[in-house]
Amino acid sequence: MNTATPPPAPVPAGDYVHGYSPREGRRLGDQADTLAQLLHSGTAYPAGSRVLELGCGIGAQTVHLLRSSPRAHIVAVDRSEESLARARTRVAGSAPHARVEWRNADVYDLPFADAEFDHVFVCFVLEHLPDPRRALTGLRRVLRPGGTITVIEGDHGSAFFHPDSAFARAAINCQVRLQAAAGGDAQLGRQVQPLLAGAGYDEVAVRPLTVYADGTLPALVEGFTRNTFIAMVASVRDKALAASLTTTAEWEQGIADLCRTAEDDGTFHYTFFKGVAVNPPPPAGN
Repeated sequence: MNTATPPPAPVPAGDYVHGYSPREGRRLGDQADTLAQLLHSGTAYPAGSRVLELGCGIGAQTVHLLRSSPRAHIVAVDRSEESLARARTRVAGSAPHARVEWRNADVYDLPFADAEFDHVFVCFVLEHLPDPRRALTGLRRVLRPGGTITVIEGDHGSAFFHPDSAFARAAINCQVRLQAAAGGDAQLGRQVQPLLAGAGYDEVAVRPLTVYADGTLPALVEGFTRNTFIAMVASVRDKALAASLTTTAEWEQGIADLCRTAEDDGTFHYTFFKGVAVNPPPPAGN
């Protein structure tokens, strides 16, 4: 294997390292549907409550928010107009009468009044931001005192598998390094608690959500190992090669070895982290 580790070619800060292709849209949908029970269990918002979904993307998680909280008012925000258009189409096809307000906005400059929302939901967003703590702090302004925030993030450092492979781990590391070059952190899951606490939230509670797939769990093998994780790593092939992080032969071996873990005698493990916290009231006198 090539042991040299040149720095990745520059990537614009805040860039979505996986891109916005139709293939990536399918991957996000597969991920959301496969993990819906795991990620959304225990998350349900009361009728009439106003819920901000930050970074809704193509609406893959919005669909599941609506299923668990059908009478809440969801305000879904994303910086990409194209993604919002796809999200509208996705939600219209599954929940045509849902109460969703779509807004194009930047996470660091939200166009909402103080204390406008009862709850905030943030899933797979902070890992792509150059300053996630600043984003969380800014969300406190639009979240009412006593309102809750839910944050879900993955952590690529939690990925381990059988058969083990240095080539497979190197391919995953290419994605980690490219995301870092874009200003993000693919290993952010382990930081959910300190980020929420550091942003001033109270009652922070984080729990690990583990995905384990083997030949006895074919739906998870297909939906998560192949269609979510391997597809995600494979999507950065051209960027990894352009940044000289790997060679074509090493990359192909790494992806082949990852695919090997999805065979009948392979196993794959990954952990997400789900944090829930409360926005405290402002200090007395403010």
